[in-house]
Amino acid sequence: MLKTTPVPAPPAANPHAEGVSNDEFRAAMSRLAAGVCLITAHEPPLTADGPRGEDVGMTATAFLSVSLDPPLVLVSLREGSRMDDLLAEQPLWAVSVLADHQLQTAGRFAMKGRISDRLLFADLPYERGEASGAPLLSGALATLECRTEKRIEAGDHTLVIGRVLTASLPSPDSSPLTYFRGRYRHLG
Repeated sequence: MLKTTPVPAPPAANPHAEGVSNDEFRAAMSRLAAGVCLITAHEPPLTADGPRGEDVGMTATAFLSVSLDPPLVLVSLREGSRMDDLLAEQPLWAVSVLADHQLQTAGRFAMKGRISDRLLFADLPYERGEASGAPLLSGALATLECRTEKRIEAGDHTLVIGRVLTASLPSPDSSPLTYFRGRYRHLG
C-alpha cells in the first residue's frame, strides 16, 4: 500500500493585527485612480574634482499637493530605495507630471531590476531645472522643482514633503497619464 503525505493547503492571506491582509489592502487601493509622475534628482559627484554626478529617476503615483501657503507637495518613497537614499542626502528634487503620451517613460522608470538611470535618461528630451539641477521632462503636463522640508517614516515608506521652488506648464493641454487597477490608463 502506497502512503501519501497530504499537501498542506495554501496559506490564507496573512491579515495584519488589524485584520486586513496585504492582498486585500492592495486590491482596495488599486481602485483609487492616480496621476503618474516622474520624480528626479541629481546625485552630486562624490568629490569636487571627481566624475560628474548622475541623474536618478523613479515613477510615482503617490504624489499630492499638501498646502498652498506655503506651496508644499508630498511624495511617498519606498524605504531604502535609491531615491529614498538620495533624498536623505540631497534636498533638491523635481517632479514631471506625465502626459498620456509619456506612458513608456513611466514604465521605463518603474521597472524592477532595471538598467542604470544614466541609460534610462539617454534618449529622453528634458531640461535641467535651474533650482534643483534635476531633469524636467519636455512634454510633461507640469513640472515642479522642490526642496525637502520634512521626511516622515511611515511603515515601509518615507513621506517626503517638499517646498515648491518653481512650477511650469510645458504641455498644459495634453491629457494626463493615470494609474488604475494596476495599469496605466488614458483618461477619457
